[in-house]
Amino acid sequence: MQYKNLFIDLDDTLWDIHKNGKECLEEIYQDYGYEKFYPTFEAYYNVYMPGNHHLWGLYRQGEITKEELIVERFLAPVRVFGIDNPEYAKRLSDDFLERTTYKTRLIEGTLDLLDYLKSKYRMHILSNGFREVQFKKIENSGLKPYFDKVILSEDAAINKPHPDIFTYALKNTNSRRDQTVMIGDSWDADIVGAHRSRIAQIWFNPEGIAPDGFEPTYTVKTLAEIKEIL
Repeated sequence: MQYKNLFIDLDDTLWDIHKNGKECLEEIYQDYGYEKFYPTFEAYYNVYMPGNHHLWGLYRQGEITKEELIVERFLAPVRVFGIDNPEYAKRLSDDFLERTTYKTRLIEGTLDLLDYLKSKYRMHILSNGFREVQFKKIENSGLKPYFDKVILSEDAAINKPHPDIFTYALKNTNSRRDQTVMIGDSWDADIVGAHRSRIAQIWFNPEGIAPDGFEPTYTVKTLAEIKEIL
């Protein structure tokens, strides 16, 4: 069956959340005087990031809410210093998220790949990211013209990897399951989710991580390699 529809993850598949997010966190560290807690930004970052990854894992599985995620990821690094105010963390989170919308660094090869795919496929963003920032990030980064629809987990009321969000995306884009491919970097959210939903997968895996439990339909280390598949 020839593929006609592409679901593409946004963060760390197209939009470089690692570098963009780190820049924003360093601004937060400086602007909020966090040197009083951590002697260097890297010291703060090395505490923040493991906790952030853990919380996102819980969020994907529906074990915590968005509100719990955005508050706890900023409270956890400073709670040991006596700061345990959710309202403070929410204000800091709002500031951080707003800053991310102005960062435009993309994963290498993003625009070249999208230019190649645009005339051949219907393309849609499928993301667990937050509504208040994803649309701004897409527009400010020059990605908006490439995509027919942006499907967010908040709109579906369920997160990747749950099969229901893939069914929701298929329905809302009028796409057939057997004519669709999911492209993403997250093994759990994108690849396992699509596999369980009987949707073909292209795993963007620049680190060369070993798959866990099954072989994806396709695996690439660079976005440019996708042009050899599609």
